[in-house]
Amino acid sequence: MDPVVLAAGSALVSAMATDGWQQSRAAVVEWWRRRRPDRADDVGSELETVRAQVLAAREQGDEDTEQALAGSWRLRLQQLLSEDPALADELRRLLDEHLAPALSDGDRTRHRPIIMKAEASGNSRVYQAGRDQHITGS
Repeated sequence: MDPVVLAAGSALVSAMATDGWQQSRAAVVEWWRRRRPDRADDVGSELETVRAQVLAAREQGDEDTEQALAGSWRLRLQQLLSEDPALADELRRLLDEHLAPALSDGDRTRHRPIIMKAEASGNSRVYQAGRDQHITGS
């Protein structure tokens, strides 16, 4: 799955539980309207339904439900990108300009995409990690 999709889907669901949700929601619906005008109103309604589920999950400390909801939106966003890969830059702008600013500093860091590339040849090894890394053995 595209890293920007992973970050945007997670940030979208996390933004639902913030004070800046209405601005984020408006930006998402407008973004969707430019991509799929016939679905924009439905997406707006679905976002409100999911927001209620996110708030209930947070109230109950149910992280699994919140992750499942984020996964659902990641799949929808990935489908859009599969149909039109050029949308990746626009999705990144939506994330950077509207979703990420609504998040707390901790959530913003957690939902930042990490892109790593490595190349090894011969007998070399590559170790990469997005966070902690513990290497044992030889």
